[in-house]
Amino acid sequence: MITEKNLLTSILKLTVRGPVSKELLCRDARVPSQVTEKALRKFFDDGLIRLSEKTIETSLSQRVKIAIKALELEADFEKVCGFLGWQEFESIAALAFEANNFAVERRFRFTLVNRRWEIDVIGCKEPIIVCVDCKHWHYGWGRSAIAKAVEAQIERTKTLTETLHSTHAMHKRLGLTSWKRGILIPLILSLVPG
Repeated sequence: MITEKNLLTSILKLTVRGPVSKELLCRDARVPSQVTEKALRKFFDDGLIRLSEKTIETSLSQRVKIAIKALELEADFEKVCGFLGWQEFESIAALAFEANNFAVERRFRFTLVNRRWEIDVIGCKEPIIVCVDCKHWHYGWGRSAIAKAVEAQIERTKTLTETLHSTHAMHKRLGLTSWKRGILIPLILSLVPG
C-alpha cells in the first residue's frame, strides 16, 4: 500500500508536463525497479497509465483517477492536489460533489446584459446550488487577493441568481425545472489556506 501510494504520488508529480521514464520514477518514489515494474503493470491494467518499454504517460482523466487512488491510499491531500493542474483540480472538486449526490456542471458559462460569466463548478442538490471558484494557487495568498476573489465570486453568484429569475432556459440547463426553491451559495475552494 505504501509503495503504491508513493508510486502514484510520484507519477502525478513527474507526469505533469508529459511522459516520464521508469528509471526516474523509481528514483523519485524510492522503490526498487522490480517492485515498480509490477505496480506499473497493475496501474496499466486498471487504466491509470499508458505504459511503454521505458516510459509512463498519463492523460488528464487518468491523472485525476491517480489522484483519487492516491488519496484513497491516504496520501497527503495538499501534496497530491499540489501536483494537479487547474483543470484537474476542478475535476477533483466536481467529483467530490458527485460523490455526495450533487448534479454537477463544470466551467458553466452564461451571459447577462452582454457580459459573459463563468463559474468553475456548480453543484446542485435540492435546494442547494453551490457556485464554486477553484483557486489552484500553490502559495499563501494575502487578505486583498482573498477579498477580491470573494467579491468576484459573490458577484458571479448574484448574476447567476438574476439570470435564473429572468429565464427558464437556465433552469433547464442546470436541471432545476422541478425545484420549488433554490439557495445559491458562493464558495471559494483553495488548495492552500489564506
